[in-house]
Amino acid sequence: MLGTIVNGLLIIVGSLLGKLLHRIPEGMKGTVMHGIGLAVVVLGLQMGFKSENFLIVILSLVFGAVIGEYCKLEDKLNQLGAWLETKIGKGNGQGSISEGFVTATLIFVIGAMAIIGSLDSGIRGDHDVLLTKAIIDGFTALILTTTLGIGVIFSAIPVMLYEGAIASFATQIDRFIPQALMDSFIVEMTATGGVMIFAIGLNLLGLIKIRVANLLPGIIVCALIVTIIHFVS
Repeated sequence: MLGTIVNGLLIIVGSLLGKLLHRIPEGMKGTVMHGIGLAVVVLGLQMGFKSENFLIVILSLVFGAVIGEYCKLEDKLNQLGAWLETKIGKGNGQGSISEGFVTATLIFVIGAMAIIGSLDSGIRGDHDVLLTKAIIDGFTALILTTTLGIGVIFSAIPVMLYEGAIASFATQIDRFIPQALMDSFIVEMTATGGVMIFAIGLNLLGLIKIRVANLLPGIIVCALIVTIIHFVS
């Protein structure tokens, strides 16, 4: 759990530092946020192009969107952020706690590094990937907090729960999941998550408002499709 704990702590540290640096001029904040948005878009594209069967990605996103919209995942995340906001308040004219919490959670949770790093931690006791992700997340949290507010700090909770659960599960995963199936899932999950990250980048740039949280079930759908293909083919 070392990598998971460090990841959560660096998100908290980055958020607190971002809170101290909130007096950055608005023009600079806007340009920095656009820079982050562009970087996130490029990252999403790089991940999306790694798919070996893009039909899996399309089906995962379509059925994931249906499930997410039916369950109203985005609304539930926003409600949780709004509840946090009522307990703590907005403060200093920055973005709402809800917006910071949801945006940061999606950025830090979606992606191959969280899953691959957690698997490495659980299976091999190798924390290098998660420690690298922790450094990246810490700097990202700092910048996000200066623009979206202190709500970013609460994203450390779902990140630690998510990565911790995968790492714990991974200690037993190699006993019942074939390596070929795991490799295929990581590839297609990376591509599916990449499309979601691309959408987050578009949201950060203010070009469109996509309910990315409602696409999250696509990761589970992706796992199911890859598993079916593996045992059928």
